[in-house]
Amino acid sequence: MDLLKKIAFQPTIFQEIIQKLSQIDSFKGGWKLIENKEKRYLRELRDIATIQSIGSSTRIEGAKLSDDEVKKLLKSVRISQLDKRDEQEVVGYYEALEIILQSYTEIELTERYIHQLHSILLKYSVKDQRHKGQYKSLSNQVVANYKDGQQKIIFKTTEPHLTANEMLDLITWTNIQLEEKRLHPILITSVFVYEFLSIHPYQDGNGRLSRLLTTFLLLKQDYNFVEFISFEHVIENRKEMYYQVLMETQKYRGTEKEILDKWVIFFLNCLIDLTQKLQVKYETYNNLKVSTNDRQKAVLAYIDQNKTVQIKDLEKGLSQYSRNTLKKDLLYLVREGLILTTGSGRGVRYHEKIEE
Repeated sequence: MDLLKKIAFQPTIFQEIIQKLSQIDSFKGGWKLIENKEKRYLRELRDIATIQSIGSSTRIEGAKLSDDEVKKLLKSVRISQLDKRDEQEVVGYYEALEIILQSYTEIELTERYIHQLHSILLKYSVKDQRHKGQYKSLSNQVVANYKDGQQKIIFKTTEPHLTANEMLDLITWTNIQLEEKRLHPILITSVFVYEFLSIHPYQDGNGRLSRLLTTFLLLKQDYNFVEFISFEHVIENRKEMYYQVLMETQKYRGTEKEILDKWVIFFLNCLIDLTQKLQVKYETYNNLKVSTNDRQKAVLAYIDQNKTVQIKDLEKGLSQYSRNTLKKDLLYLVREGLILTTGSGRGVRYHEKIEE
């Protein structure tokens, strides 16, 4: 598997990639300073990011649960009552992600670990019990699921009898490159993710697992900021482009034209978008230290997580506060330009402020 040929970019493309990598690394350096002094705030960010990651990654594959529904499910989950597939996928993704966040320093990128992670991911999925943690035995293909219920074949994947060898080669190549440090670790990660998706080693769960492994590899290389904002959420917002870039690149699979420039640039743009969103969140938090109290911060966090809410939603989500108190907080936050509103009267809705 000569993956180096797939990243033999033209000089102009190479320069663009170098600039994007430098931008991400610059943010990484600054974020280290923030990590050392904002422990409490980062715990709150991590909780929000976890919910968004679970919701986004499962919705990309066709699940329907909103972030708020995901949060409620995880608060009151009873494993014996997970009779809906969406719920099974959410809880499995949550457990797999938590293991990565808690134990990534002790875990290595091996075939055995990837199998284990896949088993955890599909732990509660009734229809997947036979093949969880095992490479596929039947041919599969990458299929895009859209909100209207339509599916579109993106590309064909590695045949089952070739899967084990291709995965072993990919894992070996990735570990060697990360150890030798001749290539940038984010570039190596982007190649791994593309190849993993192209091989599509398991019968089901490949998309979700690829995003979990993205987080794992970035954390292993000390890009700890991915713990505090959802990479999956960024991908969900760019879902059509995500599938389009994969399709355009993979159509040359197995030929000399299979150059990963479009995919790598897409991957880097997603990470840059992520760093910018995280920077805005932190700057907003910094500005709020004096001008808002803890209750108002809780209101902002709730709106940030759910995107659009009504007063009745806040009453349920923040039931420890009265309706009148929440109304006053909303008026204050609107007046200060920290949130936006649409509608009027009983139909008024409150939205997060999107920073350009």
